Amino acid sequence: MTAPRHVFYISDRTGLTAENIGEALLNQFGNLTFKRSTFPFIDTPEKAQLVVDKVNQCAADSGQRPIAFVSVVNTDIRKIISSANALHINFFDTFLGTLEEELNTEAVQATQGHHSIGNTQRYDARMEAVNFSLNHDDGVSDKNLKEADVILMGVSRSGKTPTCLYLALQYGIRAANYPLIPDDLESSDLPRMVKPYKDKLFGLTIQPERLQAIRQERRPNSTYARIDTCRSEVADAQAMFKRHGIPFTNTTDKSVEELAVYIMQACHLKRRF
Repeated sequence: MTAPRHVFYISDRTGLTAENIGEALLNQFGNLTFKRSTFPFIDTPEKAQLVVDKVNQCAADSGQRPIAFVSVVNTDIRKIISSANALHINFFDTFLGTLEEELNTEAVQATQGHHSIGNTQRYDARMEAVNFSLNHDDGVSDKNLKEADVILMGVSRSGKTPTCLYLALQYGIRAANYPLIPDDLESSDLPRMVKPYKDKLFGLTIQPERLQAIRQERRPNSTYARIDTCRSEVADAQAMFKRHGIPFTNTTDKSVEELAVYIMQACHLKRRF
């Protein structure tokens, strides 16, 4: 087996931008394995040199130069990092020159990073949405439910909670969710709590076999995790969605990122910040 290739994500902020873009690129090489390390807040020459030493040591130990995805604004710090024995993919060096040429002006270094708290309005919108989603998780409360941008419905463990939180954190969307319990599935009507907000409902479904595997980890060998229970609940949930004209999607092969984007488009939601 080929040894995994070492990958370094190096950033002067949180490292999320470097990770997101880097992962999108590495995912195109599914036949290879990678060992990842992230170094955030590399914002001084001293920190940069320490990272260079780690990269060089890794190259010496593995016999292969690592791959370095770099998202650092400061030119001097980028220059230090570029001395490391690695394949450098530097997002600022790659894109800034092209943008400067197109915009006919030089870039001015921002005082705050993309994921910083500098824009308090955007940050507050995200935190308010996260709190809303936490307060309306699994149908715990219908207080202020009318303020929801979207209400996700689905059987237990179909992906409602992580999707709601992702929508809140990434897009500032006030997302609530409601778990369909056996009593709901046996009824021909919509659940009482969410019925007044039918136009905000969106359904999540899942393959029964995948649902069983998830439930088996949570409650091993229980009725809750039996395949016939999973099949019955999924079928009843989908029948409810179709009966009431509720749009829905299958979460089995979708990441939370894909689900969030799909829901944003299907429900015509707009980023709040």
